Amino acid sequence: MLRVPEVALSSGGSRPIPMVGMGTAGRPVVPENVTLAVLQAIELGYRHFDTSSLYQTERPLGEAIAGALRRGLVKSRSELFVTSKLWCSDSHRDLVLPALHRSLRNLQLDYLDLYLIHWPMSLKPGACSFPINKEDILPLDLMSVWQAMEECQKLGLAKSIGVSNFSRKKLEELLAFAKMPPAVNQVEMNPLWQQKKLREFCKEKGIHITACSPIGGQDRPGSRNLVMESKVLQEIAKTRGKTVPQVSLRWVYEQGASLAVKSFNKERLAENISIFDWELSDEEHQEISQISQCKKYSVQTLLSHDGSGKLLGLSDFDVLDE
Repeated sequence: MLRVPEVALSSGGSRPIPMVGMGTAGRPVVPENVTLAVLQAIELGYRHFDTSSLYQTERPLGEAIAGALRRGLVKSRSELFVTSKLWCSDSHRDLVLPALHRSLRNLQLDYLDLYLIHWPMSLKPGACSFPINKEDILPLDLMSVWQAMEECQKLGLAKSIGVSNFSRKKLEELLAFAKMPPAVNQVEMNPLWQQKKLREFCKEKGIHITACSPIGGQDRPGSRNLVMESKVLQEIAKTRGKTVPQVSLRWVYEQGASLAVKSFNKERLAENISIFDWELSDEEHQEISQISQCKKYSVQTLLSHDGSGKLLGLSDFDVLDE
């Protein structure tokens, strides 16, 4: 079984975060498939599992963790690093703690290793449609929500707290009043969206980056995966005898970021974790650094198809800009 490298978080409250984790976002959700894939991932050496109340995978992930403990695949809960996220409809001070308790019940756990604000926006309480309806969007009271997140950490229900999809501007706003700075910012990051300025800022502030969509993200009908189509990455993969996803994941890892990569296929799970016995050359890093940049996800991608960015003033929410 492969041992995945780990890195300590600035919060100090959690075990170190494994540098490769298994993401569980995906639709449609087939619970038994998720549970089986997580068990296979644990057998392969995965120890970090990333979920969210939005993904509807907390329950099957919890079943897999309970099963792994019963079968002795892990000796104790403390061997695993579990991340979940606060969805926007619960981004209200009085709803944060109940949302975390709900996630813990779903996961059959006493605590999370990491709890993240999923997006820097708020929805009407109870709004659960996805994509988001524009009439459900509310202003986010970031200070009060973060104070509730800090309470979650003080209570020991979340060993570390952080954010997801936060730009430098949003992080600066948060850091101006945070008593417990975010330990992690999970953002889209891959060779096609390298987040250089954001990474520099987070490093300066002691905020660890976790990359989501490290191989280009889930494809929607008619969309393209520019990571997989990259001629630069294809050529490096061919030369190295690796796959394009492995080259992309290795690049993320060499930037010092951890990553959450989603697959429920056992062979792909094994491939995604096999990136630690080789490294990219300086020349290959230079080639990758010159790839034209194009992000895939923004708040607009969350909206119902009849939503209008201009009408919503979504420039204020375009949280993935560097």
